[in-house]
Amino acid sequence: MIRPYITTYRKGKAMIALITGASSGIGKELAKNMASRGVNLILVARRTQRLLMLKQEIQYNCPSVKVKAITADLSKENQCIELYEKTKDYNIDFLFNNAGFGLYGDFLHTELSDELDMINVNIKAVHILTKLFLKDFAQRGFGYIMNTASVAGFMPGPLLATYYATKNYVLQLTKAIYEELRSSGSGVVVSALCPGPVNTEFNEVAGVKKFGMPSASDAYVADYAVERMLAGDLVIIPGVTTKAAAAGSRFAPTKLLLRTVRTLQEQKNDK
Repeated sequence: MIRPYITTYRKGKAMIALITGASSGIGKELAKNMASRGVNLILVARRTQRLLMLKQEIQYNCPSVKVKAITADLSKENQCIELYEKTKDYNIDFLFNNAGFGLYGDFLHTELSDELDMINVNIKAVHILTKLFLKDFAQRGFGYIMNTASVAGFMPGPLLATYYATKNYVLQLTKAIYEELRSSGSGVVVSALCPGPVNTEFNEVAGVKKFGMPSASDAYVADYAVERMLAGDLVIIPGVTTKAAAAGSRFAPTKLLLRTVRTLQEQKNDK
């Protein structure tokens, strides 16, 4: 569905969005959503074949949209910097830092190498790309950055301890950048997307069987996120249940919150 009421041209040229983690889940739906609005795309992920399949699908459904696919492993610092160097001259208008994954299990027993990879993707890559592209956006006084955090960023997460901690970093970093930009009068918009459970490959990658609460569709989350980003929202929380969970986490006693979250996590591996 084309959305002509959204301005997708700047200075007579179609806007362009760079989306990491674009091969599946929310990233894939963000790509399709932005294409339906007439925005050109740079799609980034590790899985080349999936990227090429998505590129073909988008070009079939939105023939006027230009799509470039880049294979990159964002757990590697040098590839994050190389990605920026490859794309900085495209004058990107939208940056979606969406790549990320989780890891289920007791902190005592989860693999350190897996956790470090997660920290590199969920935190370091977001930090690097936000930093580099924000400099360009701020210089020209325009641009949108949306960092995918999670409702997990509002609370601690026993059995997904490192994942929850990484999303807290993303959320708080984005909030701080927002205030710095606001106080300087910048026209750059930054947002943190904080979904609850979403029907993606997250469970399979994280090593869990199911969510502990009802999940949303990735297409709904992507569309809601884009609409609220364009409206200038700082923290974007799709769904009433997720909003309630985020709000409740602020007032619940810490030890009660920890037990509640752990119970929900344990349900993920119930048969």
